[in-house]
Amino acid sequence: MLFVICRNAYNVWCGRLISINNKETIVKTIREDIKNQTFKQVYLLYGTEAYLREDYKKKLLKALMPEEDSMNMTVYSGAAVDEAEVIGQAETMPFFADRRVILLEDTGFFKKSCDKLADYMKKLPDYLVIVFVEEAIDKRNKLWKAVQKNGYAAEFAEQSEAILSRWVLQQITKEGKKITGADMQHFLEITGNDMSNISSELEKLLSYCMDADIITRADIDAVAAPQITGQIFEMVRAVAEHRQREALDFYYDLLALKEPPMRILFLLARQFNQLLTIKTMQANGKGVNEIASACKLPPFVVKKSQALCRQYSTKQLQRIVGDMVQAETDVKTGRLSDALSVELMIVRCSA
Repeated sequence: MLFVICRNAYNVWCGRLISINNKETIVKTIREDIKNQTFKQVYLLYGTEAYLREDYKKKLLKALMPEEDSMNMTVYSGAAVDEAEVIGQAETMPFFADRRVILLEDTGFFKKSCDKLADYMKKLPDYLVIVFVEEAIDKRNKLWKAVQKNGYAAEFAEQSEAILSRWVLQQITKEGKKITGADMQHFLEITGNDMSNISSELEKLLSYCMDADIITRADIDAVAAPQITGQIFEMVRAVAEHRQREALDFYYDLLALKEPPMRILFLLARQFNQLLTIKTMQANGKGVNEIASACKLPPFVVKKSQALCRQYSTKQLQRIVGDMVQAETDVKTGRLSDALSVELMIVRCSA
């Protein structure tokens, strides 16, 4: 059955995402502030979804400060930023303008003590707007509490499968094309849930299908580049089904792509640990959605993983996870090279 966009479908493209993690909209306030040109003095954009953080940062800065005005905007980046210097810059009056903007990116301020800056939040000059952009924060932090009290914090978390599907569907429909539900799921399985990667792969796919009305699985396979996590899953499936040669071919392909062996081992270990968690929860009567929520995985990934779980007993999965920990130790202690250690692990698990 082909997807058809409906009149009330979510507006999800170009920063118009209106539902995040099934919670109340968190970006509505920023959109309204931009529309009404009534800005708060402090914004914190944080969370694991880098695409949305960057998108809303650009929108906010564009609305706050004309591009040609470089004199009234200061950018600080990195862990070496000094809070006293930021405060000093904040006290500088804007030059022939109504507003001064300070952008602080990846400073780590929300994971360490920044009492001076937190106290300064209580008495910000009327002309000042501060925008923080961080991936991770500590909500016990004094600066976090100050921003909560005196400004606005928006979390951009990893998106659900349903939201990502709507986001992709909006663009496909905008281009006058259609796609089946199964092929949409296949596309997301290949691209993963990173919105930057999805955007890039979707652009390639739409260009490839320029003259077609329907996007097919063959089109997707022809142009979409599988993320390493997807290749790792296929390697694990080959291991579970004892297709040793194929599992090793996946490994050699990853090495050819310059993936470090220890990263491959880490992802393998994480995949088998997920299988162990899923199998244990399933044995305890948990459903797919509950498992997906606990493991922070899309439901379709849980369903695929359950099929792999049937290839192993709980004790076998526990042993494999333990063996991978030992493989890492063997590399760190110099008993085995990293590439050989991972290869032996794959051979052992797929025998």
